[in-house]
Amino acid sequence: MAKHSTKPISGLRALFRDERFWQVAFQVIVAAVVFAVFSYLFGNLTRNLARRGTEFGFAFLKNPAGFDIGENMLGYSTANQDSYAKVIQAGVINSLRLIFVSVITATIVGIAAGVASFSDNWLVHKISRLYVGLIRNVPLLIQLIFWYSAVFLAAPQEANQFVLSAFNTNFLIFNNKSFRAIGPGLPGEIWVGLMLLGLAALLFGLLLNSINKLRQGRYAAGIAGVIGRLGSVAVIVAVVVADYFLLFSNSATDNLFFKGAAIALFTNPEGLWIVGLIALAIAYFVIGNVRTKAIVEQGQDGKALLGVMGAIALVGFLVFILAFNWNAPVIGETGRASGGLTMSIRYLAAVTALTFYTGAFIAEIVRAGIQSVSRGQWEAARSVGLSNGKAMRLVVFPQSLRVIIPPLNSEFANLAKNSSLAFAVGYPELYNLANTSLNQTGKPIEVFLVVMAVYLTLNLLISLNMNQLNQAVQFKER
Repeated sequence: MAKHSTKPISGLRALFRDERFWQVAFQVIVAAVVFAVFSYLFGNLTRNLARRGTEFGFAFLKNPAGFDIGENMLGYSTANQDSYAKVIQAGVINSLRLIFVSVITATIVGIAAGVASFSDNWLVHKISRLYVGLIRNVPLLIQLIFWYSAVFLAAPQEANQFVLSAFNTNFLIFNNKSFRAIGPGLPGEIWVGLMLLGLAALLFGLLLNSINKLRQGRYAAGIAGVIGRLGSVAVIVAVVVADYFLLFSNSATDNLFFKGAAIALFTNPEGLWIVGLIALAIAYFVIGNVRTKAIVEQGQDGKALLGVMGAIALVGFLVFILAFNWNAPVIGETGRASGGLTMSIRYLAAVTALTFYTGAFIAEIVRAGIQSVSRGQWEAARSVGLSNGKAMRLVVFPQSLRVIIPPLNSEFANLAKNSSLAFAVGYPELYNLANTSLNQTGKPIEVFLVVMAVYLTLNLLISLNMNQLNQAVQFKER
């Protein structure tokens, strides 16, 4: 019987039959096609711009902008011939001011409404359901215009403005131009520094994620793994550089017109007190987690740790009340109000609309998360003597977080994107100022590339940090 030869396959035939080769080759081909497409589109763009007598570039950012900004915290002024770069950065700061505050207020409203849907009180339950059903089904743009035109713009004029006062002190002054209340007398650079600190914290989450990936070696084999490692190293370097500028920038020579967060906080007495409050808040949170574990897992009463938390809260309250030069709004001889914590009605309308609109969606997420916890957890909590409030706070709500956080990620990202609708009420956020800039410069592509990069970066940072938070609250198998 004839025997068939079994010679080993070598050369190109062996290479073409290697699955790993085709995995790498496919990625290289896709990358080459994408590069070729973008090269063609960019070349077509430059040719069309050349026919119009313009060139693609960002040199216009150094040119002086010729329009005023109604609200800005960077000291922008046309009298100083400030540049478009400063306009864009003022828009970014205004957007961050709107987004950060709205995220906090929407989360509070959403959690309160979501928990209220389980209330035994008939009126509280029905108000929660009515709020969610009404607000979720009305477009945000309509709500923005409603709050601005029908509520805040319809407020009394300055001559008949609403004033809440007692003991010769004005606690609140409200008219159709602004809202003023007793507030901390913090310099503008500290407010900007706090927003930059929040942005730097989001970037720090990206830094930790990249470092953990390098440390754990979570990469594919072969060339893809090498590229992944190089990408992680590049991200780490980029984040360190970006955080450096956010924290320590102190000069306009690098085209950054804000004082870095660390410099702003550590060079002002009020800023040092804020740093102390942040440290107290971290200590309070850590001790609170230890106390919760002691109550739930060990059956302790936690009174000793509660006393420590109470002492920390008391110190924090005293610092908050005594260290920030609180000042009340005053009414001048002409009847015009000044001083205090001031918010324009445009900003107030935008925050209110974003808060209640996003809060309605968060309320449904919270309700679904609480319902995902089995009934047995409620019964177990009551069996050890916990009240309904403590059962919700210590047992049910922490378990519901694993269901709440993933969709909450999307809602925060949507809020950041929806903040661009504030242009409809005249608030000078990033999109509003970018739109004016492109009309003056004739650079729509460059301006919108900057705007898209800002929103893309912010949403990716929100998503990354929320994903890390989601991993932290998931059940760990033993």
